[in-house]
Amino acid sequence: MGKRACKIQQLHEIKLRGLLGKTGTGRGYSFQCTRPMTFSISFRERIALYALLTALTSVSIDALLPGLRQIGEELGVAPPLSTQHVISLFIFGMAFGELLLGPLSDAMGRKKALVLGLGVYAVGTMTAMLAGSLEMVILGRFLQGVGVSGPKIATRAMIRDQFEGDAMARVMSLMFTLFILVPMLAPALAQGVISLAGWRSVFGIYLVIAGLLGLWLVMRQPETLPAEKRIAFRPKLLLRNGRRILSKRRVALLIIATGIVFGAQLLYLSTAADLFFDAYGIKETFPFYFAVLATGIGLASFLNARLVQRFGMDAMARAAFMGLASVGFLMLLASMLWDGRLPLVALMGFAFSAFFAIGILFGNLNAMAMRSLGQVAGLGASLIASGSSLIATVYAVGIGNFYDGTTVNLAAGFFISGVSSLILAELAIRSDTSPVEAVR
Repeated sequence: MGKRACKIQQLHEIKLRGLLGKTGTGRGYSFQCTRPMTFSISFRERIALYALLTALTSVSIDALLPGLRQIGEELGVAPPLSTQHVISLFIFGMAFGELLLGPLSDAMGRKKALVLGLGVYAVGTMTAMLAGSLEMVILGRFLQGVGVSGPKIATRAMIRDQFEGDAMARVMSLMFTLFILVPMLAPALAQGVISLAGWRSVFGIYLVIAGLLGLWLVMRQPETLPAEKRIAFRPKLLLRNGRRILSKRRVALLIIATGIVFGAQLLYLSTAADLFFDAYGIKETFPFYFAVLATGIGLASFLNARLVQRFGMDAMARAAFMGLASVGFLMLLASMLWDGRLPLVALMGFAFSAFFAIGILFGNLNAMAMRSLGQVAGLGASLIASGSSLIATVYAVGIGNFYDGTTVNLAAGFFISGVSSLILAELAIRSDTSPVEAVR
């Protein structure tokens, strides 16, 4: 190998396409030969870093949930804005950031785009932390959403640079399994911090987390997109490649399906604190119930990582769609029988099952959509994430407007999401899977 280092790893059925150089495979092994580096990063450390970077989106939502009522009491609510929009317009900001930072990751490399996103996230965090009105908090949250799309998109593109097919779905499921601790722990820890130092202290914690992750990334993670494979950031070129991606029937249908599934989760996140308080009088212990439900997604992601290479992501997703639709229907029926106020144990059972199905889908839907992207992984990940975020925001805000303090609203959201996304995914699975060729 001369001066070049060749790292050999037994990755079982995972096909690693190489970080910076040539790749070879044989008898269950995958090896990559790279240019000399002053550091190396193991497969496990890589997955841990990707999981935590991706989890920044989750912690930016979940840690603030216990403080929503306090924000509303301190700053006041001025219709049409409400504390629900502190969550939903964060996702709306992500949709805009994803459109920009995805193409930038194809043009300048994954690391630079990710660091840029963390910088914008920090600006939004400080804006919200120093805000004197609900409008400024929401503006800061919008900027946070724009910035957090850097880690979200660049991390997915890094994975797509290195893995493909069911192996990519397995890696994404491993990531979801690792960062599921965030929604389990973040609300409880944040509630303790809020009780001691107020809701603004949560934004200080966001700044620290973003800084530490940025430092880890810069010091340890090599660039995964070689210079010769980058696509210039030119508007006409982006439009042409974007048109090619969106004209791919499979990708377009899966973007909509992903958005509707994400919308069901966003509907829950936007209304959960109010629902538990209005229907059951639960406030201080809300993080406990939130954590219990979050384990549904974690358990599903763990199982999916083990099963997806046996059954395939299409079959796993189909079963999860059917499960979400069934749970939504039964929950809606039961809610009507109990006049919109399910017994708490029934709510927990239905919601846990719904989130289990959503956890299976999170590990597979993105991989299913990314399968056909090939040379345009950055832009493709951007369009998938941005499109699904926009659809999720519209879905959650639209159905959330009918929230009446009962479980009917959430049950209807689960049911509609499961049925409609199942139909869209079935149409997508039957579509052409050939890769999109980039225009350069």
